[in-house]
Amino acid sequence: MGRTELDPSLLYIPQEEMLEVLPRHQSLSIGIPRETSFQENRVPLVPSDISRLVGMGHDITVETSAGEAAHFQDRDFSEAGARIVYDAQEVFKCDIVLKVSPPTEAELQMLKGGQVIISAVQLGNHYAAILHELIRRKASAVAFNFIKDEDGIYPIVRSMSEIAGLGAILVAAEYLSNANGGKGLVLGGVTGLPPAEVVIIGAGTVGEFAARAALGLGASVRVFDNSVHKLRRFQTDIGQRIFTSLINESVLRESLRRADVAIGCLRPRHGRTPCVVSESMVSEMKVGSVIVDISIDQGGVFETSQVTSHHHPIFRKYGVIHYCVPNMASRMAHSASYALSSVLAPILRKMGELGGFIPYLKRDKGFRQAVYTYNGMLTNRYFSEMFDIPYKDLELLLLAL
Repeated sequence: MGRTELDPSLLYIPQEEMLEVLPRHQSLSIGIPRETSFQENRVPLVPSDISRLVGMGHDITVETSAGEAAHFQDRDFSEAGARIVYDAQEVFKCDIVLKVSPPTEAELQMLKGGQVIISAVQLGNHYAAILHELIRRKASAVAFNFIKDEDGIYPIVRSMSEIAGLGAILVAAEYLSNANGGKGLVLGGVTGLPPAEVVIIGAGTVGEFAARAALGLGASVRVFDNSVHKLRRFQTDIGQRIFTSLINESVLRESLRRADVAIGCLRPRHGRTPCVVSESMVSEMKVGSVIVDISIDQGGVFETSQVTSHHHPIFRKYGVIHYCVPNMASRMAHSASYALSSVLAPILRKMGELGGFIPYLKRDKGFRQAVYTYNGMLTNRYFSEMFDIPYKDLELLLLAL
């Protein structure tokens, strides 16, 4: 069979080629209001990250004094390219509203409708009214403390917990000193003297970083938790053998009798923190010892705990100093703001690159699971059961788009 000759003219005919369709960059309109919640000093984006976002074409509006409590001035934001406004309503007109504390009903009433609001969520009975208002405003709400990264970790929760753990030891050291009415004890080890005794109740991230700080100072540390798995993981992460125990009343009571510092940082899965230290156990602690109850946000680990404030942070009961200020990370607001911004700014950059909120929502599963209302529809099953509000599956809603 003879060979078929190819017509040379066909070589010059343009051929079809499949090219990737790149996502269309979208300019985002982002608003940052001044926080009005009790003792909230953090800001969700720092000026350096705002500068980068503005450089990518995004429009950022910041309410005056929004960063003042975290030691960021209006000038810092305006020099980064943000627009400073003096009316909160201007901020809530933006397509994406970025907050630290959960929105209030008054703030939600300033929304124009159909916007995205990204903030923390702190569940309580009062939150039902917030949900109903989000639904009425057809808002899409994202709980940034539920965002997961590619390793399955909640990055904002972890970073805030790290700050809280380190802060707890710094606070305890402060109130052990004579200058603050303490017993004049160095939190740590001094050559020739026995080390200070620190009891940590809770083997999560807060407990881990409190232990790291205490051990770094030379203190003797004992850790209690109600989970053997957590205690085993704690030992592995710390990298050295320390005293660990399940929460047993007699063992915990004896350890607290000897303790100079007790840190409460149990984290409940849902609802209130279990109160594992009774009033009688506190009454047997040394006079001048210090309790730092980080779990006070969810009720507290110690029966004697009562909520205090940054202005009046301590009280004494049975001669024991109690520090029970909620939202420990807000005490180190400058560092905490950088930690928040380091997670939220990359999300916003990627959102703009992919073409907006919905394309990013479809692409990022870890972000998608943090959405609890979408376009005015509740999409979180747990919230639905808790507040008796019907919900719809977000995955099915996105398939329809």
